[in-house]
Amino acid sequence: MTTLADPVPGGRPGDVERATALETELSARGVHGIVLAYVDTAGIGRVKTIPTARLASATAWGVGMSPVFDTFLANDSIVSTDVLGSPDGDLRLYPDLDHLVVLSGQPGWAWAPVDRITQEGERHPACSRSFLRRVVTDAARDHGITFKAAIEVEWAIGQAAAPGDEFVPATSGPAYSATRQVELSDYTAELLAAFAAQGVDVDQIHPEYATGQFEISVGALDPVAAADRSVLVRQTIRAVSQRHGLKVSFSPAVLAEGVGNGGHVHLSAWRDGANLHAHGERRYGMTAEAESFAAGLLAHLPALTAVTAPSPASHLRLKPSQWAGVFAVWGHETRECAVRVITGTAGMRGRAANLEVKPVDLAANPYLALGCLITAGLDGLESASPLPEEVTGDPARFTAEEAQARGVRRLPTSLAESVGRFREDERLRAALGPVLADAVIAVRLGEVAAVAGLDDELVAAAYRWKY
Repeated sequence: MTTLADPVPGGRPGDVERATALETELSARGVHGIVLAYVDTAGIGRVKTIPTARLASATAWGVGMSPVFDTFLANDSIVSTDVLGSPDGDLRLYPDLDHLVVLSGQPGWAWAPVDRITQEGERHPACSRSFLRRVVTDAARDHGITFKAAIEVEWAIGQAAAPGDEFVPATSGPAYSATRQVELSDYTAELLAAFAAQGVDVDQIHPEYATGQFEISVGALDPVAAADRSVLVRQTIRAVSQRHGLKVSFSPAVLAEGVGNGGHVHLSAWRDGANLHAHGERRYGMTAEAESFAAGLLAHLPALTAVTAPSPASHLRLKPSQWAGVFAVWGHETRECAVRVITGTAGMRGRAANLEVKPVDLAANPYLALGCLITAGLDGLESASPLPEEVTGDPARFTAEEAQARGVRRLPTSLAESVGRFREDERLRAALGPVLADAVIAVRLGEVAAVAGLDDELVAAAYRWKY
């Protein structure tokens, strides 16, 4: 007879006993339910929730969820591939107990990311969290390299009472202004308290450039934990915002014009405790491997945009001269380059040096984005790709002839173009595997079809409150 404590496909020895103890602890803390969270191919956070008393059972057997969500679009319509998109089948969601967090912003609830396992006990081939974990594990095994990552979160804050689906900013202060910070002082103070209670170390939280926009930067973690943290941060912001009568959007383009919301990725490679971006003899302290890693990112960036900027709204944000990084070039602390080499303050460079990848937004599934970025960088590292000359200033200033001579390439200007470049990129598609790669293509083309014939204003409106 099988018992609750028997070994099961989704967990580790001792997990069920640990979950049983957690049920008691969480109940004593007034936690009544647990959010089981993952992100679909379209970048939408999806959940199932269970009573706290069912945590041990969920840890042993998982919680059912249809695989059809792998081909959901942001508007909840469904596309299909040869494998995905039918009403058939079931998956099991297994909570990761190591990353279970009591939600300060949602009293009575805890939150945990999940791995998605088939009923036969295999990793679901479209599970993006498993994909990222595999990429990281293979890099450590094959190259002795580990990574640290962090994802910036920008969001626009609107008035919840605004008519219809309009965006009416909840603050009127100028960009980066003390006025805007004071206007939302109580709100941002509660956010900081919630993050502290949830163990999220915050580096900065401040007003940003766009209308009603704020940004939070958090500490770097291993890539899987960094992607988990990005999802948790947004869950927390939504919850605290609602408690303050505010409505928030992480959409790449809340409005058709102006600067949008980014989700810039900070990434560094390490070996034996040494940061490869800070302990070398090459440009700005990079090692030869770090330079080749950056070269790999640049080479694959046109295809990567199908993963890092995956919404039609993404291309409303990806405009020159708006610090969105729309040219596949790199520069030292140059915010118009797609890859910004950050060296950090003297005395901290061993810890702080990293690459910032700018053409990334929060419509991206963070697990897919990080996994594909690391794959691209490793491709450059493995082939010892040379890093091109850096670019200073705004690449948009170059004429077509000057840009060609300097190797300055504009990234795709539409989602359809991004998909075409992704189809051509054998390395990225092979890393994802055919099931997940085909899901990316089908979902992106579905989004293209969903907005066919819409002008920029209607595209922005269509995705304004989806992310």
